[in-house]
Amino acid sequence: MSDPLPGATVRSGFDPAVLADAVIRLRTGRLVGMPTETVYGLAGATFDPAALEAIYAIKQRPSDNPLIAHVASVDMARTLCRSWTDDADRLVAACWPGPLAIVLDRADSVPAIAAGGRDSIAIRMPAHPVALRLIESMGAPVSAPSANRSGSISPTEARHVLADFAEEDLLVLDGGPCRIGLESTVVDLRGQRPTVLRPGAVTTDRIAEILGVKVTQPEILGQAESPGTASRHYAPTTPTRLCTLEDAGGDGVAVITIASETSGTTPAAGSRFRVDLPDDPTLVAAMLYCTLHAADLSGSSRIDIVPPRVDGDSISWNAVLDRLGRAAATD
Repeated sequence: MSDPLPGATVRSGFDPAVLADAVIRLRTGRLVGMPTETVYGLAGATFDPAALEAIYAIKQRPSDNPLIAHVASVDMARTLCRSWTDDADRLVAACWPGPLAIVLDRADSVPAIAAGGRDSIAIRMPAHPVALRLIESMGAPVSAPSANRSGSISPTEARHVLADFAEEDLLVLDGGPCRIGLESTVVDLRGQRPTVLRPGAVTTDRIAEILGVKVTQPEILGQAESPGTASRHYAPTTPTRLCTLEDAGGDGVAVITIASETSGTTPAAGSRFRVDLPDDPTLVAAMLYCTLHAADLSGSSRIDIVPPRVDGDSISWNAVLDRLGRAAATD
């Protein structure tokens, strides 16, 4: 039975009774915190405009920032599009379920609010058993941006969702820590050449390999057909900057280093919080948001992040560098 009173609760997403409760909520216009392999999402029924309005309201999300529709099958994905392409077939065969969202023309039956008022729609199939069971049981797609206040650090654990939405009428399905830890790659398939709008675990090179064509990845510093493209995003409440190891730290400052050689040079004395992340973009991606949450709660006056020194081919670091740049942006 659904909770009669507002207030977020966290329950195991692997419990069939809890999952059944979540489906009832979605079918009656309520929202659910849903785990995925990337980050936790704030899920509402894609074909329910009132539920989608609630997502925008609770997140305080700009109305032109599109949502990603999550599906449990390719057939379900096709219902959201005006047309399906050969490139879409190739990509989903290779990458779904997984951290890749494709952008196609939105079907007329899909509410415009599901795409931030745009004619396009972003779609993906998550690679998390709880998310897939939820969508399969729902029998329809759910739209699920990250389950946090707009522009803040994305949640990779159920407790992060609870911290942002403790007072909301929300059931959070606990599926454990997110395995990948950064949002999905988003690729637009509507133009003459596939275009990556948001980098993620599926790299531009991998997409090009699958499709056999050149793939573009322009620098995007404003709202595009993909979520997560605002100049400032994924940001802690605490002032945050990117700097060298020599300039990092000081009294009351949190320091996060990534792939830094610390021998011989250390941050200034008095740092309140210190985490050194490894020289591995996959591990850093999985740990980044959790580390930022901890630094933000440490009571530090500032967060100094020492980014990886990337020489030559930086493709494997693209997603991490994108999130760091937006987290530390001033506007």
